[in-house]
Amino acid sequence: MNLIYNIKDKPKGGEILLFAIQQLLAIMAATIAVPAVVNSGTGAELTASAAIFGAGVGTFVYLLFTRSASPVFLGSSFAFIGSMMSAFSGAASMALGYWGLIIGAVMAGAVYVVLAIVVKFAGVKWIDRLMPPVIIGPTVAIIGLSLAGNAVGDLTTSSVEGGSVYVALVCGLVTLFVTILCSTYGKKMAKLIPFILGILAGYACASIFALLGKATGNPALTVINYSAFQNMKIFSVPDFTFLKGGALSELNGAYLVTLFSAYVPVAFVVFAEHLADHKNLSNIIGVNLLENPGLTRTLLGDGVGSMAGALFGGCPNTTYGESIGCVAITRNASVVSIWAAAALCIVVSFIGPLMAFLQTIPSCVMGGVCVALYGFIAMSGFKMLQGVDLNKNRNLFVASIIFITGVGGLSVTFGPVEIRTVACSLILGILANALLSREKDEAPVGKAAGKKKK
Repeated sequence: MNLIYNIKDKPKGGEILLFAIQQLLAIMAATIAVPAVVNSGTGAELTASAAIFGAGVGTFVYLLFTRSASPVFLGSSFAFIGSMMSAFSGAASMALGYWGLIIGAVMAGAVYVVLAIVVKFAGVKWIDRLMPPVIIGPTVAIIGLSLAGNAVGDLTTSSVEGGSVYVALVCGLVTLFVTILCSTYGKKMAKLIPFILGILAGYACASIFALLGKATGNPALTVINYSAFQNMKIFSVPDFTFLKGGALSELNGAYLVTLFSAYVPVAFVVFAEHLADHKNLSNIIGVNLLENPGLTRTLLGDGVGSMAGALFGGCPNTTYGESIGCVAITRNASVVSIWAAAALCIVVSFIGPLMAFLQTIPSCVMGGVCVALYGFIAMSGFKMLQGVDLNKNRNLFVASIIFITGVGGLSVTFGPVEIRTVACSLILGILANALLSREKDEAPVGKAAGKKKK
């Protein structure tokens, strides 16, 4: 891919701000969704502003460990939702308050640190042997395809009860088509910020429908919820997790075992996604991130970044496919843009009107953006298969197993631990590839065989 801005390029000041806003918009919906889901399932009181702040801090940590050589943004991880819920179960968690979330994130981050040490001494060549393109390509594609249902679901979802599905769809499609038109036909700046323009167009469309609904008394036309602006403070400090901790003296061995079993196995699963995301981004930007800055540094950045993010927002962080999709579509791999996006997350978390605006972006509008983002992730995986010989049964079987189990949504749960679809598909692909690794090339037949004998 011909990048407009490479990793070390520094866009102009005004451009940097726009790129930061675009990255924030790309990761915002998923980042604040994690605490919302945990709240609904446990009665916890995690906040969107703290999660955004934690994502910014976690990304800072990642960029420091990778020496600004990898354009990756970290946001709240969906993989740890079950772990976070487990941290809130039982009498011990009630006494500890929110310390369980922080301790659990430290345990998960420690897994990454241990893996980073292993990679430091063992190198990364084994990863290429373990996960060749026939495995990593379909796995990356599944990352996008497994999220397709979420994108389509959001595309037809109103943020207000009683809002019309068709109005939501129109607003989502306006967002999608403005995004792709700007990215395809726009001038330089429009090509670089298609998501901002698309979201603004979708937001404006939803607002127009809301005004028409109010004027005509038709609630079905309203798909945008402005309630976040009510009782809004201009400036407020996020409700950081570490400020809500309970009595550490109540910590006991049984609860530590609960946290260990809930967080540590999931960290190994997310490690697989870490590899897939960095392989995908490496393919997009033409730089092998597993060698430069190196897998050891990316793992340390991700692991310690998760610890830091949870300290403030309660949610362990992970690399974001939405951010990678943003890099692919805009062809902007400038790490300066990621630094700016992380700083913007921290600043925005303190400013009430900006947080309110972000929270009022309708689900259908974000769905329109995600159709493009997730689609690009999937297509990046398919591109990795271009150099794979699919005339070989081994490659056909390996790729087909990953695709079918991934598209079919295979997942396995062991107590509080869930091995999600992407990890299941990746594991099965690795096993199938190892099982078929001794397949020999078929001998030529017919005339071709005769010529070879001569």
